[in-house]
Amino acid sequence: MSDHQPGWKPPGRYRVAQWATGHTGAHALRCIIEHPRYDLVGVYVYADAKVGRDAGELCGMEPTGVRATGSIEDILAASPDCVLYMPVLKAVRIDEICQLLESGANVVTSVTDFHYPAGLDRDVRQRIQAACERGGTSLHATGSSPGWITEIFPLAVTALQRRLDRLTIEEFADMTTRNSPELLSQMFGQDPAAMDLTRVAAGLGEDFGTSLRQLADGLSVPLDEVTATGTVGTAAKPVKVGTTTVEAGSVAAWRFEVTGWRDGKPFMVVRPTWYLTQDLEEDWKGQVRDTGWHVVVEGDAPLDIDIRVTSENYAAVSPGYSAHIVVNAVPLVCEAPPGIRTTLDLPRMVADLA
Repeated sequence: MSDHQPGWKPPGRYRVAQWATGHTGAHALRCIIEHPRYDLVGVYVYADAKVGRDAGELCGMEPTGVRATGSIEDILAASPDCVLYMPVLKAVRIDEICQLLESGANVVTSVTDFHYPAGLDRDVRQRIQAACERGGTSLHATGSSPGWITEIFPLAVTALQRRLDRLTIEEFADMTTRNSPELLSQMFGQDPAAMDLTRVAAGLGEDFGTSLRQLADGLSVPLDEVTATGTVGTAAKPVKVGTTTVEAGSVAAWRFEVTGWRDGKPFMVVRPTWYLTQDLEEDWKGQVRDTGWHVVVEGDAPLDIDIRVTSENYAAVSPGYSAHIVVNAVPLVCEAPPGIRTTLDLPRMVADLA
């Protein structure tokens, strides 16, 4: 842990702790260390092998003097102004979130459950709100997708409209550069006939649905319901990813469609497509683009917008698309009134690029 005494805070600075150091969390940790106005005071890890290691070592940097811990008590003792809470979904614990908030630590999280407070279980919402009141703190959920592409960007483009007929967001992600072998093995290479997409589609429906409902409420056009469906595409020829080969005819692409309905019509649609190759069998030909987003706004000021990731070193920069917005939100969340705060509640984010 940090050598500083608990409660020490230079003027204009924020004491920040990183919770989880996976694919995106390790990148966020690096950003905290490099930030001109943040002081890293704690790192929480889940793997025993990481406990006791220097934070810099965990993200490929020089030693920082802050050592990773598997104890929430160590994080609380460091008195962070903000904790970047970024565990995998199965590791999320409401009790520990409430402990952090009650202690006086604000929380910025990549956990999608909190994008739409009204959709939370009533007891969970009340517990978090009470913890925020006791600690004088706030909780905010954000990310690139859902988050920036389903909240911040749509708020900008719908500012041009007086009538919105439909918003469609297509997402394309080349997964070959993602440094998550376990995730890739779970997603790709299977027999498509043996796959049941119902559970995965339902999960994504909840993830993106929370964000779409927040956006729709903010535009005063609330959704009646959110549905989700999924399908897979198969490789036209073998694809080698790292040490794994995905054979021809096996799953090499996923597409889901999350639809927010209003008045019996699809009103907001998010369509994520994740793939290992664009060389797919006939029924998917021409349906996969390079990594990025395609946004179509249908209304009285129609728009058709392509957003492409331009870096050739995508493997190195890709974690930043999810990590940077979490890191940049720290000052806004620390200065916000107590409670669960959405994109609509916070002032416009301006990144500190000093």
